[in-house]
Amino acid sequence: MTIAVSYVTPAGGAVIATVSPVGLGDREAGRVGFTTSLGFPKKLERILRDPHVSLAYHTREHGYAATDSYVLAQGIASVDLRPSPDRLTQMMKASEPFLGKTKRGPVWDWLLREYHQERVFVDVDIERVAVWPDLAARGETSITGTAWPEMPAEQRPPRNGTDPRVDVADVARRIAALPHRMLAYRGADGFPVILPVKVIGHDSSGLHLDVPPGLLPLGGRRAGFLAHAFQPQCIGLGMRTLTGWLTVTDEGALYAPHTAKGLAAPPYKTLLTVSNGLMAKYGLWRARRNGTAERLQELAAGLAS
Repeated sequence: MTIAVSYVTPAGGAVIATVSPVGLGDREAGRVGFTTSLGFPKKLERILRDPHVSLAYHTREHGYAATDSYVLAQGIASVDLRPSPDRLTQMMKASEPFLGKTKRGPVWDWLLREYHQERVFVDVDIERVAVWPDLAARGETSITGTAWPEMPAEQRPPRNGTDPRVDVADVARRIAALPHRMLAYRGADGFPVILPVKVIGHDSSGLHLDVPPGLLPLGGRRAGFLAHAFQPQCIGLGMRTLTGWLTVTDEGALYAPHTAKGLAAPPYKTLLTVSNGLMAKYGLWRARRNGTAERLQELAAGLAS
């Protein structure tokens, strides 16, 4: 129903957020995917510049999976900035079992035109799949594809220091009601590694984490953090995304947040649908006004050549 997606930053960090993949993928081709919007140009630009992307299937709430395995898929992404009408139609049909029947009618068609027809597809050709027997990512790991790499080297601290730059107590308060907590860092082979974690305390130095054993490299590094919750059909959700500095020692893991952003959606389908439609219209208008769409097309064409 909802997965965590991570991509890397130019500074060697990782950003992590949630998407609803609505079953998009091609098993025979070894490909999975998701959709996004031109209203999130930074994400698209970073994926275009460095296509190492990871997807974590980390929760089974409100979905159809038959197992409780934690699955991490890592691969090379390609971005379809101009999907065909047929592909958009197929995506809308695929989404209904997960997100509910699409609203129809003259007013709804106008309101949701940009939300449905101005989507961007991110396709990920899988290079590695790691599976753990439970959603806590503990126990023996099964690897399909390329071998799991060595642990990455410690990173150089940022120029402005590694201490928290936002109020840690406020962050802890805001994520208290968000049960799914994920951490992402850039692995030695360039792919983000996404892991479920628990927050076991906090103080002025950061969030103290309980992490799966043997999966975090010792030392300090840039890392992304995600906390989120969602209800059936994603009607009502909350998300908090952080960037910051992760320090891992033999005694434990400490996460010092540097930035924090939040998102909340109302638990009412009509209100949520109206909100999605209006945000999509505004996002596309802004993307056209500031040249985002053209810039991404030029970037994609330049990288392809």
